[in-house]
Amino acid sequence: MKRVFLLFVIAFSCISQGLYAQNVAVKTNLLSDAVLNPNLGIEVGLAPKWTLDVTGQFNAWELSHDRRWKHWAVQPEIRYWLCDRFSAHFFGFHLHGGQYNIGGFDGRINFLGTDARKLKDSRYQGWFVGAGVAYGYAWILGRHWNLEAEVGFGYSYTRYDRFRCAGCGKRVETDKPHHYVGPTKAAINLVYLF
Repeated sequence: MKRVFLLFVIAFSCISQGLYAQNVAVKTNLLSDAVLNPNLGIEVGLAPKWTLDVTGQFNAWELSHDRRWKHWAVQPEIRYWLCDRFSAHFFGFHLHGGQYNIGGFDGRINFLGTDARKLKDSRYQGWFVGAGVAYGYAWILGRHWNLEAEVGFGYSYTRYDRFRCAGCGKRVETDKPHHYVGPTKAAINLVYLF
C-alpha cells in the first residue's frame, strides 16, 4: 500500500508541473460512497483528447455479527474523449488490483461464475489483478463541477485463502485461483475541475 501511495504522489508531482485550467480533476464515486467505501480519484489531462484517471478505494470497517468487508483497490485508466476532455463521451482502458478480506454476508447472487452465496459461512482473503474497457459520459454542471457516469467490463484474476467462518475459523483452502469476467467498473462520479 505504501508503494502504491508513493507512486501516486510521485506521478502527481511530476504531472503537476504543467497545471492549467481544466487539466486536473478530483473526484469521488457516489456509488461507492453510498455503500461506505471511501474513495478518491484524480484525473490529469495528457493531450487535448486524452486523460489519465487514477482511482483508489480503502475500506477498513469493522462490521457487526462477524461480518468482514475490508479491501483496498487501485484502478488507473487511460481515457480517450470524443469531444474535448472532461466533457461528453469517452472510452477507457483500465487496470485494477488490490487485496480483500470478506465474509459473513448472506450474498444471494451467483453471477458469471462468482458465487456470493458462499460468503455466508466462509471468509475469503486474497488479492486480485485485472484489466477492462469502459464507456462513460460527463455532464458539465458548472465552471468547476461535472457529473460523470461510467461502466466497465473486463477480467480479474484472484488468488485467495478460504476460512471456515467469517470472523474466525480454520483455513480450509490455500492459494486458490479464481477467474472472473464481467463488470469491473461502475461509477457515478462527482468531479471538481481545477
